[in-house]
Amino acid sequence: MTTTTMTMTMTKVEQVEQVEQVEQVEQVEKVVKVVKVVKVAEMGEMAEIAPRRRSLNWQQVPGSRAALGLLGWVLFIGGWWLAANADLAPQRLFPGPDQVFVSLYELFTEKNFASDVWASIKRILLSFSIAIVIALPLGLLMGSYPRVDHLLGPLAGAFRYLPAPAFIPLLLMWLGTGEEQKIALLVIGVLFFLITMISDATRQVPKVYTETAKTLGLNSAQILWSVIFRFSLPAYVDVFRQMLAVSWTYLVIAEIVAATDGIGAMMMRAKRFVHVDEIMAGIFVIGMLGLIFDALFKALHRGSFKYLGRS
Repeated sequence: MTTTTMTMTMTKVEQVEQVEQVEQVEQVEKVVKVVKVVKVAEMGEMAEIAPRRRSLNWQQVPGSRAALGLLGWVLFIGGWWLAANADLAPQRLFPGPDQVFVSLYELFTEKNFASDVWASIKRILLSFSIAIVIALPLGLLMGSYPRVDHLLGPLAGAFRYLPAPAFIPLLLMWLGTGEEQKIALLVIGVLFFLITMISDATRQVPKVYTETAKTLGLNSAQILWSVIFRFSLPAYVDVFRQMLAVSWTYLVIAEIVAATDGIGAMMMRAKRFVHVDEIMAGIFVIGMLGLIFDALFKALHRGSFKYLGRS
């Protein structure tokens, strides 16, 4: 009995040792699997970070962004010159960039084109200011209060799809051919887009901000001005920058109807004598003015909201 008992005891001990060995092997295998997963994850992160670092290196080079922008213009003008000299169309109907730049110089030095440019800039600034004065409070209220949005949203949405040139006959009958008709057309061209985009930007205010303001005892007017408006102001400036480009697209349409000055009026005078080079010069000037105003808005955004760039 004693021998049998000892044998059974040894067998149990061996079984326990085998179980412990199996458990140790399983733990080791689990550790190996975890290590492999971690290594794969680290390799994936490195693979994601490496392209980012490579893509960011060119941005860290001073002047690289400006150089790429300049390269784009060089490629465009070079392609234009090649197309103009490939005899695809008569030179008078499709002049090259050299001829257009010569005409642009003559417009400024001999034909008082600067006064036309200034007249167009004044129309854009005045009409866009009027549109902002109307659209900003309406968009702010629509984005802040659902009832106001339900009241005015369908109306603004419907008018947004109406082409501004469709109002020209009505504006001519109501306002005549003077400056008021041109300003009104430019206002209509951007007003309803502004209202909709401002209301959309206003809705991006986190509710936790307004709820916290209510908890602190602010009334509706204080929340509207101190929380919603101030939080949304950077987005409003960006909306203004984008919509100013749309306003420039309506400029020529506004100035071709009984206009005596402006870039559009100059282009219509050039059309009568088939001076395509002057028409292209006018288009070029509108594009350059658009880029200048766009850069001014970007500078305003960066200078006024520096805290947005902080990580």
